[in-house]
Amino acid sequence: MKQAEYDTPKPLTFSLLRLLADGEFHSGEEMAHSLGLSRASVHNALQDVGRYGITLHSVRGRGYQLAQPLHWLDAAQIAGHAGEARDSLHLEILDHAASSNALLLQRATQGAASGTVLAVEWQSAGRGRLGRTWHSGLGNALTFSMLWRFECGLAALSGLSLGVGVAMLRALHELGVQDAGLKWPNDVLLPDGKLAGILLEAQGDMLGPSAVVIGIGMNLALPPQTREHIEQAASDLAACGIPLQQRNRVMGLLLKHLVAVMREFAANGFAPLRAEWENDHLFQQRPAKLLLPDGKCIEGVVRGVTAEGALRLETAHGMQVFNAGEVSLRRV
Repeated sequence: MKQAEYDTPKPLTFSLLRLLADGEFHSGEEMAHSLGLSRASVHNALQDVGRYGITLHSVRGRGYQLAQPLHWLDAAQIAGHAGEARDSLHLEILDHAASSNALLLQRATQGAASGTVLAVEWQSAGRGRLGRTWHSGLGNALTFSMLWRFECGLAALSGLSLGVGVAMLRALHELGVQDAGLKWPNDVLLPDGKLAGILLEAQGDMLGPSAVVIGIGMNLALPPQTREHIEQAASDLAACGIPLQQRNRVMGLLLKHLVAVMREFAANGFAPLRAEWENDHLFQQRPAKLLLPDGKCIEGVVRGVTAEGALRLETAHGMQVFNAGEVSLRRV
């Protein structure tokens, strides 16, 4: 999903948005007094918040009001929904960052513990696969990264991104979302568009040990301002009847299942998860085409994946196997 380059919000902007989070009217004078500021400072800090996917009403004599309340991430609530996985996690919530993945990769080189999670309320340069950027608004999505360390080398991590997809589908099923599915290698789709994306970035040696930063972007309730910048069909959990009030629950369940899959993968690799992944693959046994980096297009029927997570495509020239890389899968 495409994201324009926006200036990072000022800390004051976040302080004011927290005062406005209940969706009620608050006067500029009241907020200025609460924070020890001038009314002009309040006015200036709230200008252009629409760029963050927020609609703010300003009514003379009444003050400011958010069109929709903000539901901030809360570490205690997230941990409560993560079950026993919470004992394996070190969660930090940031108001804003350029990219949770980039920041966590940096911390990984500095010795951050396995299970470190960085959740960001608003990203200015969130990254997706194939060099794309991920677009989301403040409070209407989940954008977070998790670091997991493995004793094995990089070569043994094949199929991990597909395993992450399995974890996400398990979480969605627990939420009651039954019509989500996977698209090889790392997208989660609903019938009317993309719900979430996965970005894995690894560090380490071929023989081990290794570390992987798993980036997750999930749409919860896309506002019109955000949809304008998305260049493909997109959907959100609101379309499935999951309200924004459940934002912390959604993240907790995602972490719960991510930790479980990381443990499964560390013990046995992707192979035991293969059948479950294929069962959720929306292209399974269907005609599809692969777009290659050199511009070529290969058509065939998807016949699942290998034990390493590579796509199996039955073509006119026989069965061919493709690794993720710069390859894109499309419907015919």
